[in-house]
Amino acid sequence: MKALLGLALISLVFAGPSIITEDQKEVVPDSAIEYINTVQNLWVASNKWVKGMTKGEAKKFATLSFTSKLLYPEAETLQTTTSFPWFFDTRWNFYGCEIPILNQENCGSCWAFAGAETLSERFCIASQGKINVLLSPQYLVSCDTGNYGCDGGYLGEAWNFMKNGIPTYSCVDYTASDSQCMTTCDDGSQMVLYKATNIQAYKGPQSIKTALFTEGPVETAFEVYEDFMSYSSGVYVHTYGGLLGGHAVKIVGWGVSQDIEYWTCANSWGTGWGYEGYFYIAFGECGIDSLAYAGKAVLPAL
Repeated sequence: MKALLGLALISLVFAGPSIITEDQKEVVPDSAIEYINTVQNLWVASNKWVKGMTKGEAKKFATLSFTSKLLYPEAETLQTTTSFPWFFDTRWNFYGCEIPILNQENCGSCWAFAGAETLSERFCIASQGKINVLLSPQYLVSCDTGNYGCDGGYLGEAWNFMKNGIPTYSCVDYTASDSQCMTTCDDGSQMVLYKATNIQAYKGPQSIKTALFTEGPVETAFEVYEDFMSYSSGVYVHTYGGLLGGHAVKIVGWGVSQDIEYWTCANSWGTGWGYEGYFYIAFGECGIDSLAYAGKAVLPAL
């Protein structure tokens, strides 16, 4: 009996408490949310979307690479001295061309969503509402071999790929997976491809404002920190936590709040995140306006 008891005690000693790795820790615990909401008043943190999410799980939403090796080779950075209004929003100024907030789910396909959505709205705007389509992010995920599907991608390469065209969302539905590239629509019908041309890079607020004001949304990338996962409302500035990685979103406008200039952006984490899927972020914050991309829609004869 004593021998058995001794073995049991030895087993307990060797088993010990389980060691929690950094990735297993909660990304934004309640104490962090309280801290964020105490030390600043520009934005509000909430656990409504992020409750119980680990750092490892959060990193799956920030898979974008920031390397410059695949930046679009023909892109030029647009500079302008044009004066703009203090507030502008493509959803209102180009009424009827807004794409609903989508959800990339458990797949690092932000680069595909932001790109496909941006080109979709630019088709609508350029055609004055005659071509109002939602283009397929899944086609980019599955077929753009210059990128890495659910493991992330490069914005410049995605726009390079879209020069060859992408089909509609109804043609190729989203599966949140690295599925094999398709040559026909899901129902077997022939694809109609919508193409981009004149790909351009936009660097800095004035350049991005010009693009938004004249042609519609742009796709951009920025650094995502742990606190961003808890964003609920207001103008985001990094306040708490470490870097998770990169993320791509669609910029749709700008404005001013508490004398802080901000971008209005559409995320791809569903309407349950942020301000019904949107967020506001201060100019220059986390590299949000360091380099954005967009191209012109190739319109068919109407």
